[in-house]
Amino acid sequence: MYSDNRNIGMRTLSTLMLVLLPSVTLAEGQIDSGDTAWMLTATALVLFMTIPGLALFYAGMVRSKNVLSVLMQCFAITGLMTVLWMFWGYSLAFEDGGAMNAFVGGLDKLFLAGVGVDSIISGQTIPETVFMTFQMTFAIITPALIVGAFAERMKFSALLWFMGFWLTFVYAPICHWVWGGGWLSDWGVLDFAGGTVVHINAGIAGLVAALMLGKRKGFPNTAMPPHNLTLTVIGASMLWVGWFGFNAGSELAADSTAGMAMAVTQIATATAALGWMFSEWISHGKPSVLGIASGAVAGLVAITPASGSVGPMGALAIGIVAGILCFFSATRIKRVFGYDDSLDVFGVHAVGGIIGALLTGIFCAEIFGGAGFGEGNTTLGDQLVAQSIGVVVTLVYTAIASFVILKILDVVLGLRVDEEQETEGLDIALHDERGYII
Repeated sequence: MYSDNRNIGMRTLSTLMLVLLPSVTLAEGQIDSGDTAWMLTATALVLFMTIPGLALFYAGMVRSKNVLSVLMQCFAITGLMTVLWMFWGYSLAFEDGGAMNAFVGGLDKLFLAGVGVDSIISGQTIPETVFMTFQMTFAIITPALIVGAFAERMKFSALLWFMGFWLTFVYAPICHWVWGGGWLSDWGVLDFAGGTVVHINAGIAGLVAALMLGKRKGFPNTAMPPHNLTLTVIGASMLWVGWFGFNAGSELAADSTAGMAMAVTQIATATAALGWMFSEWISHGKPSVLGIASGAVAGLVAITPASGSVGPMGALAIGIVAGILCFFSATRIKRVFGYDDSLDVFGVHAVGGIIGALLTGIFCAEIFGGAGFGEGNTTLGDQLVAQSIGVVVTLVYTAIASFVILKILDVVLGLRVDEEQETEGLDIALHDERGYII
């Protein structure tokens, strides 16, 4: 009898809690443990995308004599960007820049001044330390993506200087324009997780670098096949998994928008992988494992700006378009213009980012199941104009700034290894190590 009464009492208490809990809201400036737990996980996932994900994806596609050089570049960039983000990158990207706020952040948070255990950014429910570190992982992977464009021929010292200046004068300002309260956000540009900030940014910088360094010795007449596609597929798989932190984590909360971002990321990626595979199958007679892996990455790239704004059908359409167009960009267009983008950074990231950014302007519309237009935009045409401005500005600014940085470094340091070092391979020439013992 006592047990029955106790059970009735517990059920009554549980019912009351279910009724009352929905009315409980967090006070402003209060940390939510669920949101924080998710963002800690998302931050680790995005770091996982660079090391080991991107590092292995790229390492498998170069020749065996250069495998360690790519791994080293990704690892060193991870270290360098971490330190520079702490020194000034975070402040330039996200601090209030006062009169110049439309263009660049301020300096009040240099060396993470004021970013303490209890600090919270207004309107967020996670510690500022978590937000800062999450954004740091984006600042790590974006310059690391550029590595694939000039793989097998750039001096390691020049690479480090370039990445340091590039974070400061390219990534941080554009990040501020879109996510830090800058002028592109005022235009209502929708970029949920980095179509402009990350992928178009890295893709056009990679193309500029590839053109300035020139073609690899023997390209395109000498065959330069990937030396270990097993590593590439493992890396691509890690990127796919880590990208859920990239896209769903950009909501900065464990809520329904994060759930939809995860769903559309999976849908677009799978669709793009199939789109690339079938395009290659029809064009070349056989589907390749490199092709389906590259298609998956193209889908991940294209859905990134749209992941918080589109629904499942929009994701399906974005994936199909990205898979097909990125395939032709990385094969036909590259061959026509003859540039040596070693690992197709421009063809996948810039082109995929442009596709995603522009299609976001269409499929964000509520009639297509999207979340609606950006602030200040009332029609599909308005949103497309805003998206186009974001794309063009990023392409032009990054191309010019990257060219200037590389030109200065070429005069001061020289960008490219000499012919003997390139022939020997960068593993031995620059790091005195071998990836494989023969």
